[in-house]
Amino acid sequence: MDRALDVGAGIVRFAPAWVPRAFCTPGRRIRLHPDDYFPFEHGRGGVDERWLASAIRADNGPKTGPYEGLSLVVDPEGEALLPFDEFVSHHRGQLIGSRLWDAHQAWPMFSKFFDNQQALPLHVHHNDEKAGLVDKPGKPESYYYPPQMNNHLGDQPISFFGLQPGVSREEFKERLGRFGNGGDNRITDLSLGYRIQVGTGWDIPPGVLHAPASICTYEPQAACDVFCMCESWSNNREVDEDLIWKDIPEADRGNLDAVVELLDWDKNVDPHFVANRFMAPYSTARSVADGENEYVDKWIVYRSASYSAKELTVKPGQTVTISDDDAYGLICVAGAGRLGVHSIASATTIRFGQLTDDEFFVSESAAKEGVRVVNHSDSDDLVMLKHFGPGNAELGRDA
Repeated sequence: MDRALDVGAGIVRFAPAWVPRAFCTPGRRIRLHPDDYFPFEHGRGGVDERWLASAIRADNGPKTGPYEGLSLVVDPEGEALLPFDEFVSHHRGQLIGSRLWDAHQAWPMFSKFFDNQQALPLHVHHNDEKAGLVDKPGKPESYYYPPQMNNHLGDQPISFFGLQPGVSREEFKERLGRFGNGGDNRITDLSLGYRIQVGTGWDIPPGVLHAPASICTYEPQAACDVFCMCESWSNNREVDEDLIWKDIPEADRGNLDAVVELLDWDKNVDPHFVANRFMAPYSTARSVADGENEYVDKWIVYRSASYSAKELTVKPGQTVTISDDDAYGLICVAGAGRLGVHSIASATTIRFGQLTDDEFFVSESAAKEGVRVVNHSDSDDLVMLKHFGPGNAELGRDA
């Protein structure tokens, strides 16, 4: 673990972390080989997620693999794969910074690509209080729709968010109660659908209902896999009723009021939902001050206190040194070049189990010192998405 951090000059490379979902159909945009979207045993489903800078494991039922969802650090000499949760625990503040380590004793967020051919069923994630009842943390999450990952928009490029102003708790509970009757409980009749704009995003705090669109989505979020499904029928098939009660305390199983209580009601029926939740990218103050001729650095996720994210574009043939206040994970989505001492390149086709040069983690000290980024192309942009933990001071200054 020491060698990996030292040889990389404070930057380490990740192996891809692929996650299947039994209730999803892969959208085939996360650059796996066409033959490799169903690499697991029967019943596990296809790969429609890639987890990024993840120090947690996926909660995918009894057949979940021991490292499923967990990022693995590549040892640059021995090609050993080092579990990222153990890597963080070993290096502590030296890796993620003393501020985050002292507060969380872990890397407290991760990001992922969600890549489903259809939209997901309407569901909700718990806040800290409700998740604590099942010994988990709460889960805010945010969305950004990278153009580089969306050669097609799937079957339903519309997301349902929240509830229509004026919907009552009793109306919502009545639709939940239809779940066990079979067929569609038509709960999205109470929600609002939004046509998704590539290159923009949304903020979804805990307690806000959402049915994400069939678009390949970059999703920074808190480090947890807690949820409650509320829609009984999606994409012409039933949703397992057990997914309502997956993260409800056993004593409340069957109690629909316990599900209603997961909702942050005011945020769901907010008449200014778009103004408060939509995110259009904007350039950082430093990027503007530097003229944006050699690079452009934009905030793409910025409404949550639990994480933030940027999109860095280095223009063709340019070499820049970019400094940040905090440690971060990153994924390269276009171009090729150098990242510090590492080669970096966006992937085109990845075989399941193959290593890549597209995902890294930058320690706090390396981020503050500044990372030298070289774009080797004379014609193509080098583009990477960078995900940060809670309380990014630079975001506070740019807000």
